Amino acid sequence: VIRCRAAVAWAPGKPLSVEEVEVAPPKAGEVRIKIVATGICHSDDHALKGSLPNVEFPVIPGHEGAGIVESIGEGVTSVKPGDKVIPLCVPQCGECSFCQNPESNCCQKSHLSEPQNLLPDKTSRFSCKGKQIHHFMWVSTFAEYTVVPEYAVAKIDAAAPLDKVCLFGCGFSTGYGAAINTAKV
Repeated sequence: VIRCRAAVAWAPGKPLSVEEVEVAPPKAGEVRIKIVATGICHSDDHALKGSLPNVEFPVIPGHEGAGIVESIGEGVTSVKPGDKVIPLCVPQCGECSFCQNPESNCCQKSHLSEPQNLLPDKTSRFSCKGKQIHHFMWVSTFAEYTVVPEYAVAKIDAAAPLDKVCLFGCGFSTGYGAAINTAKV
């Protein structure tokens, strides 16, 4: 168990509170990441206001981030400790019909089809003051450490500047996708 700081939203409409949290080790098929950089997306603001469905409180928000793999659970093969990674708020399991379709990227294991307040085994890796803290989109980059499923992490080039590539987790990819696929520019 790692003790670290995280910005916790205890209730909708309340300000974030920087707290010491405990982050449990990754279980089978999971990756624990030391978050080095995070962005702030308008979706985080919607979650804090309580206007996003399926967000349970208390929660550690944040879904644009980049970091370094600290440890891996049993069976993880795509990354190893020390790898630079971007956690994915829209995971890619690589197995479902959507991941197999070259015209789609909305994995059936994403928050679009199942709540991501807890990890796939329906438990949290976060606790604070004896209380379970929920994950946000399995990512929770407003914590110094987080745990995500292996299929919700992308290994990146070791030379990538984490403070810049963290935006690939949502902001850049969303904007680029909208410009190319919707606006056709």
